[in-house]
Amino acid sequence: MFDVAIQSSRIIIPGKVISGVVLIKDGKIADVVNELPEGDFPLTDIGSKVLMPGVIDPHVHINEPGRTDWEGFDTATKAAIAGGITTLVDMPLNSSPVTTTAKAFDEKINSAKGQLHTNCGFWGGIVPGNEKQIEPLIGKGVLGFKAFLTHSGIDEFPNVTEDDLRKAIPIIAKYGLPLLVHCELSSPLLSLRAKRSKRGVGGEVYQNYLSSRPKSWEDNAIALMISLCEEFNCHVHIVHLSSADSIEQIAKAKQKRLPLTVETGQHYLYFNAEDIEDGQTQFKCAPPVREKANNERLWQALNAGIIDFVATDHSPAPPEMKELASGDFMKAWGGISSIQFALSVLWTAAKKHGCGLNDVANWLCEKPAVLPGLQKTKGKIQKGYDADLVVWDPEKSFTVTEDIIHHKHKITPYLGEKLYGVVEQTWLKGEKVFDSGEFNLNKGSILIRDKEHKEHKA
Repeated sequence: MFDVAIQSSRIIIPGKVISGVVLIKDGKIADVVNELPEGDFPLTDIGSKVLMPGVIDPHVHINEPGRTDWEGFDTATKAAIAGGITTLVDMPLNSSPVTTTAKAFDEKINSAKGQLHTNCGFWGGIVPGNEKQIEPLIGKGVLGFKAFLTHSGIDEFPNVTEDDLRKAIPIIAKYGLPLLVHCELSSPLLSLRAKRSKRGVGGEVYQNYLSSRPKSWEDNAIALMISLCEEFNCHVHIVHLSSADSIEQIAKAKQKRLPLTVETGQHYLYFNAEDIEDGQTQFKCAPPVREKANNERLWQALNAGIIDFVATDHSPAPPEMKELASGDFMKAWGGISSIQFALSVLWTAAKKHGCGLNDVANWLCEKPAVLPGLQKTKGKIQKGYDADLVVWDPEKSFTVTEDIIHHKHKITPYLGEKLYGVVEQTWLKGEKVFDSGEFNLNKGSILIRDKEHKEHKA
């Protein structure tokens, strides 16, 4: 007999929305049927609310161990559950130590134990000189690797050069893992101008910050990564694309069937530079939020499948690091706190662009599952898949206020925004872990790649 059944007139399965019943047994989807079968088992009837696979966010900065005052596993994964995120992957750079050695990975795992409210995997880091740590990290179970082509903001995680990448990529490619890359190649002249701005010359002017990180930085870096992707046949993933000028070269690379994938962030699809006032450092991120015309082209590329999916790049910091008092973009930490609102923000913007429920499920669930190798178990409502689910109301709206935020610091550019798509329930392995503001916590699992690097286990 089944452990529970969830009935809805709007169940998102691959390619369509159906009316039916999802049957759950032992944490898995036992079947998806049209009618409720006979039997003695609990039924949750959600009416016309949407039943969707749990959101997967493979780009999150949790910052533990070492910088738990910035965030931490407890607060980050609690906020994730409240937002319908059932699986996330933690970035390697904002913790201390950074996750660039097997020893540091062990510290990361130990710090996560007992604190996870959602499923959590981990990326390893690539920095100059750590190529001998790649295989030990793979042996520990990382899901792939992350590198920066410009300063990461964390001195312990320096950016790599092309020479560094040429040492690391063959090893990563050998194991069939993805290399995630922050693509910006800075120019000496603009870097000098940025340093001058850091000394207090026009740092509060958003346009100055935007000009200090032009689209050409991204475009040049992406061109380099496409070249290396083709040369080594390594899965290269471009994180948080903001420059629409790179869409054409990305499309051409995909036409050649290169193993290249791309994400953008909710903030590039929701906000526009024209609407950011001087001194509003809660909007600072790198690459920056660009002009409306640029961001509309990102929407076109997302709809066309050139951009594969959307991820938050949740990157929190204490209030003093965001320079809210001074409003100085050049000094402020570059990161947007948003993990709790990933689904609602994207749906609100998607509605305005004529997109539907299946689009959102594709961009937040099915496509993101592929990057960390979870596509056989997560990201779909389908027989045999994990019963990680979210129930949400696409017609209902809410306003973001500090009292509803569950991540550590209440700083986010979404404060005061009216968003559509209220998350009402989150289910993890067939168990309800969030219901109308009430939590059933500590149900998450650590995701580790197995020795054959083909599957994951909790």
